[in-house]
Amino acid sequence: MKSSYFLVLALLIVLMTACEKKEDPVPDLPTEDEAARDALYSIMKTYYLWYKDMPSVKKEDYADPYELLEAMRYRKLDRWSYIQTYKDFLDQVSATFVGHGIRIGLDQNNKTRIAQIYNKSPMYDLGVRRGWIIKKLNGTELAPIFISGDGAAYNALIGKSEAGITNTFLFETPEGKDSTITTTKATFTLNTVLLYDTLHLKTGITGHLVFEQFVEPSKAELETAFAYFQANNVKDLIVDLRYNGGGNLTVLQSLAAHIAGSSKYGEPFLTLSHNDLNIARDKTYTFATVASSVASKKMVVITTRSTGSASEDLINGLKPFMEITTIGDTTNGKPVGMYGFKHKELYYYWPISFELLNTLGQGDFYDGFAPKKYVMDDITHDWNDRGEYCLKEAIYYLENGSVSSKGEYQYRRATQFDEGNSKPNNLYLIENN
Repeated sequence: MKSSYFLVLALLIVLMTACEKKEDPVPDLPTEDEAARDALYSIMKTYYLWYKDMPSVKKEDYADPYELLEAMRYRKLDRWSYIQTYKDFLDQVSATFVGHGIRIGLDQNNKTRIAQIYNKSPMYDLGVRRGWIIKKLNGTELAPIFISGDGAAYNALIGKSEAGITNTFLFETPEGKDSTITTTKATFTLNTVLLYDTLHLKTGITGHLVFEQFVEPSKAELETAFAYFQANNVKDLIVDLRYNGGGNLTVLQSLAAHIAGSSKYGEPFLTLSHNDLNIARDKTYTFATVASSVASKKMVVITTRSTGSASEDLINGLKPFMEITTIGDTTNGKPVGMYGFKHKELYYYWPISFELLNTLGQGDFYDGFAPKKYVMDDITHDWNDRGEYCLKEAIYYLENGSVSSKGEYQYRRATQFDEGNSKPNNLYLIENN
């Protein structure tokens, strides 16, 4: 009897336990970084030009989108896909810059010089120009840092890209005098047309344009430059793209139209070709309609390894329509572009998403465009100085129809550093709305 009682009690306990309602476990919500990582994974699997060639990965093995992108990148060809913060994206499209607004380089005599300066830089109003020698920065000699190529040491010395940071430069002016300038980093809108002027050559009036990047504010600057060229009856062009790493496709359309002339407005210029999941996105871009143009038949482009993406496609896209010669160094070699994918107000993802072809179906220039003649970037002279090696060679070519004798310049690539928050290089940007 006693054993029966315990058996019934045990059964009741089992039944009560079985009927007891269990709370659903609280799911582990992804962190912000994990959600951002997962969003990138989906984008790469769909829009990445080389999605079939990506390494196979388990996304959960990576903590954030930066790590995942490096794991998924098709390393054989992709040197460009990147991630930027949402704020950096807004600054880039508005051409907002924080810093001194300079690029510094090492010349052939191992002296550090200003290689580039924006005209809204805090130092520009103080008279500093391309070619000025910098002996010291904050009391430290710069040349040894550049000779060793120590970018980390340079960044530490010049400081973060924050308004209010002050640095002291010891310059040697073009007159050979020492000049100490203390200046504070500031936020300003950069100019992308660094110079435009005309050169009166044996062959006629030539327009000379130094252009630094393709961003939306560039359209107004380019219109001003080409209105000047048109008013001065410019025949040929020298376009200096030595530091131009690319940018926005619509700005490229405009510049191409300024150069090619009104007869080309609306004609095919470049075609975007996507992976087999996005064939519907394939699109042909035409020459834009612009107010001023020169209908140039001959153009010399000054290039370096920093000349990439939209700059290269200006060359490739115009080749079927005019004679183009490059002087300087082989270009970067980026015949592809990227869409921008916004993730909340945290990130913009820029995976390589398409390749570009000109009207003859030509593209695939991963080795870059080799110049007609290798000429070193001469940072000892300002842009409009006819003694500057690249400009001098470009003028020689237009006036003689050939490059000058070989060996006139000792050629080498020299170290140059931008400031810490400089724009990413070699971009071809289309925001994915």
